[in-house]
Parts: sequence; C-alpha cells; structure tokens
Amino acid sequence: MIVFDLICGQDHAFEGWFRSSADFSDQQTGGMLSCPVCGSENIVKAPMAPAVPAKGNQQRPSIQKGPQLTKGNLPKEVSEALKALAAAQAKALSTSEWVGDRFADEVRSMHYGEAEEKQVHGRATRDDAEALLDEGIAVAPLLVPVAPPDEIN
Repeated sequence: MIVFDLICGQDHAFEGWFRSSADFSDQQTGGMLSCPVCGSENIVKAPMAPAVPAKGNQQRPSIQKGPQLTKGNLPKEVSEALKALAAAQAKALSTSEWVGDRFADEVRSMHYGEAEEKQVHGRATRDDAEALLDEGIAVAPLLVPVAPPDEIN
C-alpha cells in the first residue's frame, strides 16, 4: 500500500491509501475519488515531503493546489451523506483504541475470551482480515482513511 496526501479543488487536504501510483491514477481518471469534506471529485496529489519534525515555533505551510480536473462536484445529497459518514466514523473512533499493526491479534484475543472486549481500530492486511472473517470475527474497513496517532504531525 502507498499513502498519498491528496487535496481537492476547495483546498481540503486528506490522505488516500492505494495499491500503487497507477491505482491512484486509474481511480482519479475514473472519477472514483472524492473529498470526504465537500464531496468534490477534483482531487490531485498534494506535494509531499519527508517526515522531518518542525520546530515548535514554525507554522505549517499551506498545500499548493495542483492542476484542476474537469469533473463536477458530487450532488448535494451525496456530499452531505459523505460528511455525515465521516462525522459518524470520527465519533465512533473517539471511543476506540488505536492498536496499530496488532489489530488482528487484538481482536482475535477478544473473540476467544483471552482479553477484555473493547473497541479497537488499527491496521490489518487483506489476508488477516479475511482470516478473521473466516473465524467468524466481525471486522470492517474504515470508510474514511485515518492517520495513525503516532504519524500525525
């Protein structure tokens, strides 16, 4: 998986996870990408830099817009639904614990009674997720990408 910083035509910055750069391009040209904030399909990769900690007294520079796409915005109802979905997910995650790459092990331990049940979210490979489902453990992908707490500037 590769993570790209993305930006919409309204300057909303967010993150997208893709199998490859070609996968991003295919989704972009196919009109399958939209901003989770405003629903705009006018999505481009934002300039990315290596993760270098900034001094505490410096402000983060604004992200520059890339070339504009010709696709129009999503219908108002769809945009509002995506905003509601993002808000509902954020509310659910506020009471959930980030377990990172230990996700599959954590939920498996809870399912088999080896650990106390609690709400968790984290990372799992497709194979791990399919194995959990095969064991009867209910898991689902997050619909709106989130950055791990230890990777947020």
